[in-house]
Amino acid sequence: MLAISLLVLLHEGGHFFFAKLFKVRVSRFYLFFNPKFHLLSTYDTWVRKLLHLTPTTVPTKEDGTKEYVGTEYGVGWLPLGGYCAIDGMIDETNQKLSEETHPWEFRTKPTWQRLLIMIGGVLVNFLLALFIYSMILFYWGDSYIPVKDMSLGMKFNQEAKQYGFKDGDILVGTDKGAFKDFSADLFRDISEAHRVDIIREGKPVSLPLPGDINLLGMLKTDPAFVRPLVPAVVDSVLPETPAASIGMQKGDRIIAANGEEIDSYNAFTEFIGKREDLLLTAKTQADSLKARNVTIVFGNEARTDTAVVTLTPELKLGFIPLLLNKLYKPTTIEYGFLESIPAGITYGWNVLASYVDDMKYVFTADGAKSLGGFGAIGSLFPPMWDWYMFWKMTAFLSIILAFMNILPIPALDGGHVLFLIYEMITGRKPSDEFMIKAEYVGFGLLVLLMVVANLNDILRWLGYM
Repeated sequence: MLAISLLVLLHEGGHFFFAKLFKVRVSRFYLFFNPKFHLLSTYDTWVRKLLHLTPTTVPTKEDGTKEYVGTEYGVGWLPLGGYCAIDGMIDETNQKLSEETHPWEFRTKPTWQRLLIMIGGVLVNFLLALFIYSMILFYWGDSYIPVKDMSLGMKFNQEAKQYGFKDGDILVGTDKGAFKDFSADLFRDISEAHRVDIIREGKPVSLPLPGDINLLGMLKTDPAFVRPLVPAVVDSVLPETPAASIGMQKGDRIIAANGEEIDSYNAFTEFIGKREDLLLTAKTQADSLKARNVTIVFGNEARTDTAVVTLTPELKLGFIPLLLNKLYKPTTIEYGFLESIPAGITYGWNVLASYVDDMKYVFTADGAKSLGGFGAIGSLFPPMWDWYMFWKMTAFLSIILAFMNILPIPALDGGHVLFLIYEMITGRKPSDEFMIKAEYVGFGLLVLLMVVANLNDILRWLGYM
């Protein structure tokens, strides 16, 4: 909520800045929407007293009321964004335009001024993302584990093995360039590559690839196309858990589960995945208990133990495996203030380019199922407060907000920009009636998209997706 509120305020602030710059009146500036009522407003008597504000008024109207001519700042009750109500503009505020025009209205301004007002929000979001990325690099640097240094190699699923990969292969790069870290960019490079370079048993090997592997499929399959190979070694045991009850200790290795050899933590998670399938199909309490009961063989060089254990209802054993930053030493690149700016711009531009490239998957069946709403946005953030992840995810959402808003869809900034460009080229302004109908169509599409995205969140939460 904090990240989205910050982005909405600054996005609408971009429109507000250019409107004020060109002397266009902004009647309302709201965080969140306020249908029927609001939570607070600078026009509220108690807020005016608290802030010592005295709004300017025009002469009393015929019905005895007064009309404020300053900007009303407020907070609505519906947290779906926000808005900046610019006088003389056809937008989601649904204001009625009179036949009489005024010099402070949006519609009376030159086309280039109206264009800058409309792209102001997108411009602020894009620049904000680049600024945040730059400051992240300045403050924290760029810390990562190079893929080529992952000496234990990778674990591959069956699809990957069909392309010639083998468990333990160390990824080096593709014909597109060397891999940096294990991230979505690695998957993207493999999906588009015609050759991948690896180290297999100490020798360099190159594998041919088709160049058009489905990226979404690579990321969504379980197990994933490729994962860092992590040994099934216990780093710590959580108290009052099944692992603690059978005497599992730090440094123990899981050797087998229900008779299946466990050669890595990856294999153990695959085993748990099979138990999840059994649990989902369980019809009785006995079936559920059978899915949770597991025979574990574990130990170290000095001992080997075998125990029957009942996993938690979430199928957790209760231990933490070795993390990658304990297996490998991270590489950290530090940036001075001036160095961080071009580095942040490059990083942000690459994030935008990757996001735009991935948009093609939205128009596929799997892509539509991958759409997410507020739940998906929330899942991007860690469960515990982390300033680094907060700012990184805020910058990412700012990039998304900028790109989505500039799409040429009526009701979005990009739709208004499209009509303004049409006006600049042809010298003809679309009629108000057309603009109103286009606004309704665009708004309907956005509502439909929001419903689908949030419905996907609900279905994933219920376990249907």
